[in-house]
Amino acid sequence: MSQKTILNDAHRALGAKMVDFGGWDMPISYGSQIEEHHQVRRDAGMFDVSHMTVVDLRGARVREFLRHLVANSVDKLQKSGKALYTCMLNPQGGVIDDLIVYFLEEEFFRLVVNAATREKDLAWIGEQAKAFGVEVKERPELAMIAVQGPSARDKLIGLLREEDRARVGKLGKFVAGQARTADGIELFVARTGYTGEDGFEVVVPEDRAVALWDALLAAGVKPAGLGARDTLRLEAGMNLYGQDMDDSVSPYEAALAWTIALDEGRDFIGRQPLEQLKASGAARQMIGLVMDEKGVLRHGQKVLTAHGEGEILSGTFSPTLNKSIAFARVPAGEIPLGSAGNVRVDIRGKEVPVRVVKFPFVRDGQAQDGVLV
Repeated sequence: MSQKTILNDAHRALGAKMVDFGGWDMPISYGSQIEEHHQVRRDAGMFDVSHMTVVDLRGARVREFLRHLVANSVDKLQKSGKALYTCMLNPQGGVIDDLIVYFLEEEFFRLVVNAATREKDLAWIGEQAKAFGVEVKERPELAMIAVQGPSARDKLIGLLREEDRARVGKLGKFVAGQARTADGIELFVARTGYTGEDGFEVVVPEDRAVALWDALLAAGVKPAGLGARDTLRLEAGMNLYGQDMDDSVSPYEAALAWTIALDEGRDFIGRQPLEQLKASGAARQMIGLVMDEKGVLRHGQKVLTAHGEGEILSGTFSPTLNKSIAFARVPAGEIPLGSAGNVRVDIRGKEVPVRVVKFPFVRDGQAQDGVLV
């Protein structure tokens, strides 16, 4: 049986179409997925992301532990509230999960990991933490709501008590802080997201999540489902774990080289195979595709290049661009940007030309250079 977030009844009351997502009963849309997508790009929308897993780490050696656990360097986190996107790797250099690390105090860090990988993540983190004496505590009593879009920050800040508004308004990107709403709901507010738009991801006590959701609705923030969340994140060039990467894929093969910090003297799990890959070059690469013909690029379709065959990872119709877009993993080798015909996708036996483009496909609601022709 699927698990339910505390907001499940609220979704159903709003007419949401519910689906199983990683063992959770979640809203795919509340009517029109495309309208929800545009709502986030143009104004403000909110997502129930309470299925995500919040994990608190405490101990005198917690920073040392995280230096060992993740591929990016937590030594970048020196001010309380600062956040870091990183991958957690296995000894072979494959991605166990991608996650966000928050530095709160020198002996207190917070992780937010993916719902579908919760059990293996908790087991892995717990096992690795033993040698460092770090306490690993899952926080199931916390819910999470993502408020995203060009108007999202102002609408959430308008719900806060007066003394918190200016401070939260000044939070930089990838920075979090504590706040309260005008009616006393305690919040952990992080200026992060999975849509390519500005906004916050808000951690709230589960027993106050419905009240916050209702207050956001009253403030004009419209609900959006997982369908819009997926098209938004792909337009924004953001990976989906289990589709664009997994524990058999290295960050170099998932366009996540920027999340690897090979800083001197830090022996993190998976470092040695990553160093070898960097020296020799990965056999595969991830590229962005745009199809100008009608149709939709979908997961699993065969991709044909001059260097050999690959496949579509994430593919969808982009409401912002009015074209189909995709990530593909293909053999390594130089592939010129643009010039449809260099790369083709097999769609039901027909080889359809596609263009190779840099991603993100969309930034701040606008198509990036070279995406549209």
